[in-house]
Amino acid sequence: MRFRGFPAQTLPFFKALAFHQTKEWFDQNRETYETAVKGPMGDLVDDIVARLAKAGVPIKGDRKSSLFRIHRDVRFSKNKDPYKTNAGLAMTRSGAKSDPGVLYFHLSPDGCFFAAGFHNPEPEQLAKLRSAAARAPKQFRQMTAKLAANGLSLSDDDALKRPPRGFEAIEDSEILAAVRQKHFICLRRVEERRIQEPALVDDFSGFASDSLPLLKWGWEALADSR
Repeated sequence: MRFRGFPAQTLPFFKALAFHQTKEWFDQNRETYETAVKGPMGDLVDDIVARLAKAGVPIKGDRKSSLFRIHRDVRFSKNKDPYKTNAGLAMTRSGAKSDPGVLYFHLSPDGCFFAAGFHNPEPEQLAKLRSAAARAPKQFRQMTAKLAANGLSLSDDDALKRPPRGFEAIEDSEILAAVRQKHFICLRRVEERRIQEPALVDDFSGFASDSLPLLKWGWEALADSR
């Protein structure tokens, strides 16, 4: 086991970075970034991937491909700050972050959390997920019931206020809520004190198992040729 927790200076580093959005400041504090953010995040990936493989959870990743860059893409943004003030990692079935069905960890002074599911799916993928819920409501309810038994539920962030075209006739309230989704994700908050502990690996592994019903349901929906 490599991960020993994020050090005490991890979140303060991001708070300071928010006020010092310059290359000069970042270069002067690059060692802190490497030792307090990037290094521990990579260790977390290595440990959780090994744990998931042992448990038979079909999620892959590594410290090179799973971590997000600290540099922001400012090409199409009015905000030209060059650096992110948070860090994240994403793991998938193939290990590529672009593969649908993601297991995610978010590290930020504004709040840390685990997440899993299908965030901002392509239009064709979103249509398949919505159709799967509408076409097979029993299987969808079984999935959400498993999530609920594990203390999880689908997030309704960005959900449409009205059903999209083609789903207007649905009367079942749970399925109606499902087809209004823009994302099919669930989250679990992580207490700030917990990120400093090696047991964060246990927490992440537990979340992965708890959220697996959603990932499996979504993978099956996307594989459906209908």
